[in-house]
Amino acid sequence: MKPEIIITARGHAGTMTALQAEFTAHLMGEAPDRAAFLKQHAANVRGLATFGPAPVDGKLMDQLPKLEIISNFGVGVDAINLDDARKRGAIVTNTPDVLNEAVADVALALILNTVRRFPQSEQYLRAGNWAARGPYPLTTDIGGKVLGVLGLGRIGEAIVKRATTCGMKIRYHNRNRKDLPYPYDPDAVTLAKESDVLLVVTPGGPETNKLVNAKVLDALGPQGFLVNIARGSVIDEPVLLLYLQEKRIAGAGLDVFADEPRVPPEFFTLDNCVLFPHVGSATVETRKAMGDLQVENLRLHFAGKPVKTRVV
Repeated sequence: MKPEIIITARGHAGTMTALQAEFTAHLMGEAPDRAAFLKQHAANVRGLATFGPAPVDGKLMDQLPKLEIISNFGVGVDAINLDDARKRGAIVTNTPDVLNEAVADVALALILNTVRRFPQSEQYLRAGNWAARGPYPLTTDIGGKVLGVLGLGRIGEAIVKRATTCGMKIRYHNRNRKDLPYPYDPDAVTLAKESDVLLVVTPGGPETNKLVNAKVLDALGPQGFLVNIARGSVIDEPVLLLYLQEKRIAGAGLDVFADEPRVPPEFFTLDNCVLFPHVGSATVETRKAMGDLQVENLRLHFAGKPVKTRVV
């Protein structure tokens, strides 16, 4: 018999098809009564395939007495309580590396669009202002500017390759200093103070919740730009909104938000921010690769083999 799994929410269509073909899969995200759903299916479920921000904690794990593995679609596992998984002996996997290049492309696009104001200039043209009011106001180069990378991991390194090609100078802050040829700053405030563009690439979760706060934005200053491709939770969103409204920073480029897909409408009225709907890994090729890895981890585990990308 096929191993039984629960899919926590509807996700990438091709991956859903593969999961349902290879395993006996139960879709929890659309169950009208979750308690009844778990009562019906939980006894024989050995794995979870997780999508999106729906929390996976000890309370859910305790209702799955045969749970062996939680296979996540995506790099970030902040929705999964890793300590709870460890205590229950459940393996947790994610899908790193296969999305590095796509996310790095979006990061560079956000940097360029935010600093050069390309979306605003297009709106200016479409509104007829080029003919009526003259050329769009001058912006500023990214070449020669300092890109401060908050969280220089594998995705960060892919972004740095692109940014240095554009002539940007790199600094960074991590929890631990790395053997890299870039200046290291001991905290986020110092990094922001030394940066023209502060790029947030750090993981989400309790340790980084509202890491970018008023102190960091004050250090970034009225000539500095903020770009976030990490998690919305890393930034104190109401504070950022206020700083943009009051021009206390020069601008922001955001691909992620605190309560996706609900974005505070106040952002929509601002001309000093560029907003993407969480499209960092949103290409056909990348999402397929992520899904393939999610399924492969489950397949390997149920075959009694080591998984490819274990988190815990």
